[in-house]
Formats: sequence, structure tokens, C-alpha cells
Amino acid sequence: MKQLPEVNASFENLYGILIAPIRSKLLLAGIELGVFNHLSEPMTTDAVAAEIGSHPENTRLFLDGLAACNLVTKKDSTYRNTTTAQEFLVEGSQTYLGEMLMYQSQFTIGLNDLPKLVREGPPPPSPDMDVGSGEMWAQLAKSIANRMRANEVQRAVKIVSGLPEFPTLKRMLDLGCGPGLIGIAIVAAHPDMSGVIFDQPTVVKVAQAFVEEYGMDERIGVLSGDYTTDPIGGGYDLVWASNTLNFARDDMDSMTAKIYDSLSPGGVFISCADGLTHGRTKPDAMVLSMMPFALMGQDMCFDQGEIADSMLRVGFKSVRSRTLDTDWGPMDLDIGRRE
Repeated sequence: MKQLPEVNASFENLYGILIAPIRSKLLLAGIELGVFNHLSEPMTTDAVAAEIGSHPENTRLFLDGLAACNLVTKKDSTYRNTTTAQEFLVEGSQTYLGEMLMYQSQFTIGLNDLPKLVREGPPPPSPDMDVGSGEMWAQLAKSIANRMRANEVQRAVKIVSGLPEFPTLKRMLDLGCGPGLIGIAIVAAHPDMSGVIFDQPTVVKVAQAFVEEYGMDERIGVLSGDYTTDPIGGGYDLVWASNTLNFARDDMDSMTAKIYDSLSPGGVFISCADGLTHGRTKPDAMVLSMMPFALMGQDMCFDQGEIADSMLRVGFKSVRSRTLDTDWGPMDLDIGRRE
């Protein structure tokens, strides 16, 4: 008689992976429909359907799906935002992440024919896929501004204000600043510091608008260009670079040497960047989020310790490193000090 197999594993993870796209589609649909804007207080299915102009029964099913994803709660046939949805998915908030999530979801389009990418490798360069275009980076900078305000800025200020050198810092550079909010926040947290924010010309225009919005015009200046080839200024007591040095990875020592030379004696360089481990398979959030770019021929993620090693090679007298827990996964935090 044929024997049934002995099973020593569970396929729970496989099924979880399979239904993960349903979760993301529910989230993105909720953002597109503006559902979370109406659920700061409990509402019935019919009330929600009336607000967004939708089919009542499918609205109920959709809201049940959002509840299954822990984005809303359901009680006595009414629905209400969870704390996460209320903080990050209600339009008008400084921490609203809907635009960023919708924008960044587009990056997975390149995986629509994943087997072909695996078989044939990256496609030839195309103007339509120019990830280096100025307008693309300006749009990205706008989309991540609220993400920065949702813990990233506060975390950066805590790191810098905890430095023993903090009371004597006079001038800082936010290198590859994006919307510039980290530089703005660090300078604002110090009574005497001034700052410079540096990025591509189209991105600096976005950052300049935030400088004006937060009333920091007199304390923060701007520089624009390509930091891998253009001067970045000098006389800094602090250089901050987060999620940006990947573009210099092919010649990292030249970049860290340029940063070293821009610092005044005793100056501090802080880098916050990805750092892959376990044969470049972890952290999973970083590996998976960067997979679309890597498969298109742009595998720019750092290995853990790569930036710290470069700092030491170019002459930083000491480097202190630790893993930083963030909302998008573990990051490498490296703090180097110049003689």
C-alpha cells in the first residue's frame, strides 16, 4: 500500500508570500479612494460608501480586507483607522505617506516579467528608464519629505545632539539632502549652528522651499551639483549623509576622502546607509525593496561595514559603528572623526 508522506515543514510562509500582493493592493486602493480620510471617527459601511461614491457591499468587503490588514478596526459594524493609518494615511498631515507609497509602488513595475529578467539579464539602457533624471529625483524628494518627518528627522537630531562635540559644532553639511529636512532639523536643534544642504539642482529647489517653510533662510545655504565630481565646500564641523552614498560606491574611497577634506580638524562625519549581511540576503526589507533596481542592472547596496572600512582607509582617526533600527529595516550608522 502506498504510504502518505512524512512532512517536517510548513508551507505557511509560501502562502503568506502568495497573498502579500493582495495586502499591498488593498493599501494602495485605500489611499487612492481616500478611505482613511473619513475614518478618524467610527463610520458605517453605508456612510463610507456615500462619502467616496462606492458600491455599498463591495465597500464592506473592502473595509473588512483593510481590517484584516490591521489598517482599520471593526466594531459593531463601524470602521475606524488604526493608530498607524491615522498617523500616516490621512491626507493633510505632515506625516502623510500616501503619496510616497503610491509613488514608490511604481518601482515594482519592472518586475512584471521577472522570469524574462532572470533569463536574459538587465535590458539595454532606455531614455524612458532614466533613473538619473533631475525631474525624477525632484519628484522622489517631494514624495519622501513626509517620511522624513515621520521619525527619520527626529532620529537624526537625537543622534547628533548626543555627540560629545555637539555643543561646539558651528557648521554642518547635509550631503545628498533630498528635501533637506534632516539638515533643517539638526541646525534648528542647535542655538549657534549654520548649515549647507547639497543635492542636484532640481532637488535643491525642493529643499529650498522647505528651508523657507521652516523659516531657516538665514541659517541654511544651498549648494547644487553632483557630489561625486563637484566641490562640496569645506570648513564643516559635521557632515551628515543618509541613504545617498550608494551613487559613489564604485569609488568609495575618493568620496570619503573628499568628505574628510571638507571637515575642519576634529570634525565628525555621520553616514546612515544600507548594510547587507548574510551573503547579501538580509535585511530582507532592504534586499526586496532594492530588487527591482538590482535586476535592472543597478545593484548599488553596500555590504555591512563597507563605508566604515573606507573611512578608516582615507584617514579618519576613529570610526564607531552600530546597527540603527528604522521603520524600513536595519541600517548601518557609522560615525567617523577627523584628527
